[in-house]
Formats: sequence, structure tokens, C-alpha cells
Amino acid sequence: MADLSAFPVARLFPPQNPDVIQLYSLATPNGVKVSIALEELGLAYETHKLDISTDIQKHPDFVALNPNGRIPAILDPHGPDGKPLGLFESGAILIYLAEKTGKLLPKDPALRYETLAWLMWQMGGVGPMFGQFGHFFKYAADKVANNPYPEERYRNEVRRLLGILEERLADREFLVGGEYTIADIAIFPWVRGLTTGYGAAERLALSDFPKTMAWVDRLAARPASVKGLNTPPRS
Repeated sequence: MADLSAFPVARLFPPQNPDVIQLYSLATPNGVKVSIALEELGLAYETHKLDISTDIQKHPDFVALNPNGRIPAILDPHGPDGKPLGLFESGAILIYLAEKTGKLLPKDPALRYETLAWLMWQMGGVGPMFGQFGHFFKYAADKVANNPYPEERYRNEVRRLLGILEERLADREFLVGGEYTIADIAIFPWVRGLTTGYGAAERLALSDFPKTMAWVDRLAARPASVKGLNTPPRS
């Protein structure tokens, strides 16, 4: 049985089975990237739900695993050289899991880097911009009621990014090389969240992006996505 005692997070969230990947997460667009990937890859894992409303993500035992104090993070008892590995940042985790299994990341070098480019595009653009739009549109609407600039600024950027996706998906099923990759996994929960999380379909005129929305529906219907999108359980 793996010994995870060197990781303080194992005190905060004692594992039931320390021999499987420990996932510390919440069912947000960033969090479900990892649970979907784990399901797609068929990797055994144990989920620990972080209720961020309690600031548990700022607990020193969790910060020891993720200095940024955010979800998701993982602890793999069988990391490189068979030693336990703690990892944070969803993009880094997706790359790690793909390389660990040899799946969801093309072996062709050119397609591999193309996939990583789209992953970085999500990390640096889609996530931050979509998140800021959701903040001002839904969560802080009362604070900007007399100043539409913040919401409009991020709305315009979200639509610009959606336009890039729409063009990319005009003649293909997936983002890169005709196969489902970690780039698809990283991006589609964020687009889906514009409707399911923010209720902004009308405000963003998502009907202007039919190829993108059809892609989201296809990916969300995959068995691994159905489970991963609700891991950890929302209720």
C-alpha cells in the first residue's frame, strides 16, 4: 500500500484507498477537466470535494500541495519512477495524465504541439476571459449596474474566442487531428458553462456559433463526460 504520509493533504483528506490517484476538486469547468480525463483514461481515482465557500482550499495542508490555493489538484501514489507525485494546475495535470497513459495526446510531434497550443489557448484565454464575463454578468451584476463597461468588455472577448472555435470546428469533429484530445477536454466545459453555469446563452447570442455548440453537445454526451461533469457530486 502506498505511503502518502509525506503529503500534508493526506491528513486533511485521509484517503480510503491510497493506491489510487487522489483528486481534490469541485465540479467547476476547471475541476471537471481532470475528472473527465480520468474517466476517459480509465484510471482509478478517489475524489475529495473541496467546499471553497469554507475556504478549505486555503488550509495549509492543501496549500502544501497547491501553493496557488485553487482546485483541482491530484496526488498520484504511482508517479514517475514509482514515487508519489503531487500536481496542481489543470493543464499540467491533463498533460501528465495523457503522458502517463499514452492516450488523449497525439504521438505525432506536430499534432502533439498543436494540441498543446490549443490547451494553452484555453488556459490563457478561454478560462480567464469566460470567468471574468461570468463574474460581471452573473455574480457581480449589481455592482456594475451603472457601468456596463466591464461586462461588455468581457462579453466581446468571449464572443471573439467563440468565433475562433467556430472557424476551427467548421470542418472537423474535434480540435486536432481528427481525434479527441486533452484540448477538447480542456475547452468544452468552459463553453458549456456559458449556458449551464452563467445562463448567458441569449446575452452571448450563442446561436451564432452552431458548430461550436454542436461540438459541446457531442462531447458532453460521452459516457466519461456524463460522469466527469458531476464529479465531485454537486449536491
